Amino acid sequence: MKLGRVAGTVVSTVCAPVFEARSLLLCDLEDELEQPRGSYVIAVDAVGVGVGERVLILDEGNSARQVVAIPDAPIRAVIVGKIDAVESTDRD
Repeated sequence: MKLGRVAGTVVSTVCAPVFEARSLLLCDLEDELEQPRGSYVIAVDAVGVGVGERVLILDEGNSARQVVAIPDAPIRAVIVGKIDAVESTDRD
């Protein structure tokens, strides 16, 4: 799983049928302190988030296909949650 922030929407006029009823979102990857990691991922929105929101991204093809319940879908990444807060414990 990865942390990210939705930067925008990806629009495609020609796409696989699985994408016709789903939003594709461009997500900038972040660390737990909300600092940019310098990379991004395009993910299917499975929870209904918008631009600027912090999200939890499942970036594993087989697991992503299980979330959308289509075993042969051409999907690698899917947004599975909206992040309200990240808490970490110091493990000295």
